[in-house]
Amino acid sequence: MPLATRGYSRLTDRTRARGIRVAGIAIIILAAGAALLPAGKSISSDMIGGLLVAAGLIEAVAGSLRRDVRPFAMAAGGVTAVAGLLFVLNPETHFFPTVTPVIGWLLLRCLILAIASGESRGSVRTWTGISAGMDFLLAALLIAGLSISTLVISIFGPTPELVASFAWVLAASFVVNGLLLLEVASCAKQNAQD
Repeated sequence: MPLATRGYSRLTDRTRARGIRVAGIAIIILAAGAALLPAGKSISSDMIGGLLVAAGLIEAVAGSLRRDVRPFAMAAGGVTAVAGLLFVLNPETHFFPTVTPVIGWLLLRCLILAIASGESRGSVRTWTGISAGMDFLLAALLIAGLSISTLVISIFGPTPELVASFAWVLAASFVVNGLLLLEVASCAKQNAQD
C-alpha cells in the first residue's frame, strides 16, 4: 500500500468531514473578500491572484480528504491555484489581459467538475454539477462581455462597474464551491454516523 494512502486511511470519516467543512467555510469567506474588492479604489492582479491561490490550495487540501473523486477534486483546486499564480507572477497594469486566464480557469475547472459529477453520487453529484454549471455560466458571461468590454476599455479604460463585475465572478464561483464542500462534508459526516 502506498505511504500516502496509509496516512489518509487513518483519518476517520468524522475527521474528514470536519476538514472539508472548514475548507468550505474558508472558501465562502474568500468569496466575501472577493465581493468586497470593488470597495477599494482598484483591484490589483496580486489581490486576485492571492485569492485564487488561497482558494485553490484550500480546495486541493479538501479534495485530498475526499474518498470519492479525490483526483478530480484535487485537480480543480490545482487549476485554481495555478490560475492565481499566473496573476501573481505576471502582474498586469491593465484590467483587460487578466480576463482571458480567468475564462480559461473557469472552463477548465468546469470540465474537471463535470467529469467528477459523473463519478459522484446523490446530492454531491448534484452540487458538483451545479458548481460546474456555475463556472461554465460565468465563463460564458465573461466571453460574451469580452467584446463589449474590449470596446469600453479601449475608449474609457477599465470602469469601476467592469472591475466590480469581475470581482463578482470570483465571488460567485467561490460561494458555489464552498457550498459544494459543505455538502460533501455533510455527506461524509452522515456516512460516519451510519
